Amino acid sequence: MWIVLFIVILLFVLGSAFMLLRSAKIPRIPDHVKAQPYEDDDE
Repeated sequence: MWIVLFIVILLFVLGSAFMLLRSAKIPRIPDHVKAQPYEDDDE
């Protein structure tokens, strides 16, 4: 019984860590942020 509970908890922790790592890799840039031109673009 304890082994099954330990496996369920382990799977939950690993799944949560995997989901956090996946969501951390996705860059979220707000829509109102625009690219700014460089000051010395002419060169």
